[in-house]
Amino acid sequence: MRVRFHGAAGEVTGSCHEVEAAGHRLLLDCGMIQGSEEDERRNEEPFGFDAARVDAVVLSHAHIDHCGRLPLLVKRGFTGPIWAQAATADLLRIMLEDAASLAEMDAMQDNKHRRDGHARHQPLFTKAEVKRVLAQVRPLGYGAPHDILPGIRLTLRDAGHILGSASVELAVREDGGERVLVFSGDLGPKGTPILRDAAPVPRADLLLMESTYGNRRHRERAATLAEIGEVLERAWNEGGNVLIPAFAVGRSQELLYWFARYFDEWKLARWKIFLDSPMAAKGVEVYDRHESLFDPQAQKVWRGRPHPFRLPNLQFTADVEQSRAINGHERGAIIIAGSGMCNGGRIRHHLRQNLGRPQAHVMFVGYQAHGTLGRRLVDGAREVRLFGEPIHVRATMHTVGGLSAHTDQPGLLAWYAQIENRPPVLLVHGEDDAREALAEQMRAKFGSDVVLARPGMEREV
Repeated sequence: MRVRFHGAAGEVTGSCHEVEAAGHRLLLDCGMIQGSEEDERRNEEPFGFDAARVDAVVLSHAHIDHCGRLPLLVKRGFTGPIWAQAATADLLRIMLEDAASLAEMDAMQDNKHRRDGHARHQPLFTKAEVKRVLAQVRPLGYGAPHDILPGIRLTLRDAGHILGSASVELAVREDGGERVLVFSGDLGPKGTPILRDAAPVPRADLLLMESTYGNRRHRERAATLAEIGEVLERAWNEGGNVLIPAFAVGRSQELLYWFARYFDEWKLARWKIFLDSPMAAKGVEVYDRHESLFDPQAQKVWRGRPHPFRLPNLQFTADVEQSRAINGHERGAIIIAGSGMCNGGRIRHHLRQNLGRPQAHVMFVGYQAHGTLGRRLVDGAREVRLFGEPIHVRATMHTVGGLSAHTDQPGLLAWYAQIENRPPVLLVHGEDDAREALAEQMRAKFGSDVVLARPGMEREV
């Protein structure tokens, strides 16, 4: 068995790892490269392999940096099955259809400004290619081994990152023996709301392990929740709105969960709460269909009142007119909208309306990458441009830590410690400073063989 790395090897997006085993070739993830315009142009480049020769794909979860190039893979000749946990299969439709819509819209806007004689810009992929991807998806449950190719058995285990996220275990029978390759996928923090904790894997001959926060220790969740309550109280007393940029799948649903848990303590009944994201609303429907995957505390909350997705003062805004109507609220509104880093989506319209108001508050609950509008606001920019207009920033910014969907260094070490034989490790899905810090700790604590994966690197299992 041999592994080659084609993405998320020294960076945190573009997850894509090629496995040759038992005479077959499969991919672990096929994700979108995200970041600067230069980074994202790399998505248009050829794969480092022949898509038509790939026999199967195993998907760890539905975030776009893990699934976003599947339509390109199909477009370039892949015709095999795409194995994924059942909830991931449901979320995949939402994520890819939205990505296709954005790609088609961007191409249309770009072509409007092209002069005659210039080649028309084509979208990265279309809804037709997404439809082909979805026809190839094969849903699975957690914990049940399944033969996906002759000599290759797949087991998915809950990774606790988002609904349907999985660690991938491939048991390969060849040359008279069996070898086990494990891909951690993205691992969630212990005690993440709604989700069960990441399940351990019993053993592995080689581990591909994420390292996003390999050099960080997260803030305690209790302190985070206390801060959210304080921000809401202050905003109410000052007579403003609260804007929360949030990713449509995972973070938006988690916020609604906490709103239900602390509905009385945070005096939420006096607010109007808007989830201004059609994709997040569709994500809510998927969460509702997969309640059996929730942890016991979440199941208790779902049976109680208020239900997180049916808060008495929660409004889902499906169309643009409903979204625009929110602008009529100058105080007393909590507005959750994407995108989480403010580089697109409806949150930008709400920021245009509210950033100039000294009584308004913006609460960031997720990572803000360099170069994004969210990062500029977090770093204290006093003026930004939105829709070509300069906006003087008078609103108060809050960075609320402790709600990350990725576990931290202690969590990564604790998950690894549960693997009986402490296998050799190739670190993926992390910047080098995070990977180096985690590798140092793993070598010191466990004496493990730890290597930082690089694009094009190969490793025998």
